[in-house]
Amino acid sequence: MSRKRKPQPLLENVEIIDVAAEGNAIARVDDMVVFVPFGAPGDRVDIQVDKKKKRYAEGHIARIIEPGEIRVEPVCKHFTICGGCRWQHLPYDFQLRSKRQQVVDALTRIAKVELPEIAPCLGSDDIWEYRNKMEYTFSNKCWLTYEQLASGEEFHDRDAAGFHIPGAFDKVLDIKKCHLQDDMGNRLRLFVKAYCKEHGLPFYDLRAQQGFIRTMMIRIASTGELMVVVVVGEDRPDELRALLEAIRTQFPEITSLMYCVNTKVNDSLGDQTIELYSGRPFIEEEMENLRFRVGPKSFYQTNSKQAYKLYSVVRDFARLTGKELVYDLYTGTGTIANFVSGKASKVVGIEYVPEAIEDAKVNSERNGITNTLFYAGDMKDVLNDDFIAAHGTPDVMIVDPPRAGMHQDVVDTILRAAPAVIVYVSCNPATQARDLALLDSEYSVEAVQPVDMFPHTQHVENVVRLVRRQERASEEL
Repeated sequence: MSRKRKPQPLLENVEIIDVAAEGNAIARVDDMVVFVPFGAPGDRVDIQVDKKKKRYAEGHIARIIEPGEIRVEPVCKHFTICGGCRWQHLPYDFQLRSKRQQVVDALTRIAKVELPEIAPCLGSDDIWEYRNKMEYTFSNKCWLTYEQLASGEEFHDRDAAGFHIPGAFDKVLDIKKCHLQDDMGNRLRLFVKAYCKEHGLPFYDLRAQQGFIRTMMIRIASTGELMVVVVVGEDRPDELRALLEAIRTQFPEITSLMYCVNTKVNDSLGDQTIELYSGRPFIEEEMENLRFRVGPKSFYQTNSKQAYKLYSVVRDFARLTGKELVYDLYTGTGTIANFVSGKASKVVGIEYVPEAIEDAKVNSERNGITNTLFYAGDMKDVLNDDFIAAHGTPDVMIVDPPRAGMHQDVVDTILRAAPAVIVYVSCNPATQARDLALLDSEYSVEAVQPVDMFPHTQHVENVVRLVRRQERASEEL
């Protein structure tokens, strides 16, 4: 017989004092810190505790008694249910200050290295419809909100096209309108949903692993080019062909219409074959005087306009004169490598995804860039002493690792290679701070620039310029 859970307390008339990591807000009750989502500093609220530890608790806002002065009205009707935008209720200037503070906290508490003044976070010119890529999931088990459940109404139609509910892999929130991508994304999603329902095409059952329409990726480039990738969970060639033809007819502006039959357990497409139905198998992004080819599996920064600001910071921090050998680690489709190549002697890029490396080579070729080399493979295996001996000791290393940061073997190789300058781009200031501590024996932090790529979320990119201590000492003499 299982034990009954001890009922958790309701904390009444509590003031929200700040925001914290993971998009939560903070309150303090006696000597206990309480973390809650969707709070704004200055709010007076009742908090229902969900989990309680010795020194902290986690809960949710049961009632807003009095909203704080800075709280604003969210634009999206799905706010607080969809897990995408946790800060829509906060003014954008406050979001930027909070993101800078995230960087300050991570670098001071985790890295514990000497730091210069950290610059204000660079804001995004567009704070709505800024994403060039969205991925939607189709499910036959839509998430029912608390209001829907409380209504007592029976919901027989549970088909949904939208986003996974955080922490519930098999539940999908049906999205009426998302404000993060151009409205073309909404029109496409709603058309495909309506078509599949009209023609009796079953939505995917995430538990039973069966059903036809499964996911859809939509890319809208800064050039206006449009890519749609339809993913189905069952091989029904006639139904699939009819669906794709309907999409092509309804949206003739599509540059690249592709499809994939994915019958495996997870939704990842890295190991799947993506076929072209109409148009061409890529779209193009534009930055400065360069054009970049982006395929269905390619990584490209999700906020195209803000990517230009980010890469401009990287190029400025590298301080290239035209003589330097640059290594670009985790190069993706070679965007940074090609972007800085005009001010370098040679750029060597390394990336795990072979398809991305092929795109990087094409991007160099079609932009008339002849001083880049690209290699595919696991970073810790490719970047070793033999590789550096064969390609030359870098003067500058640009690193842009995934959220987990750099592998210890990669850090060790960088220390042995001893480039004069490292420019470290990160989407996770905590793992970046950990890596800065590992590099601190040989490198000092000279400049820090946070950049906001994702308005209304808690996420922040950060760029750090590191200079080899020996080089810095010689400059000061």
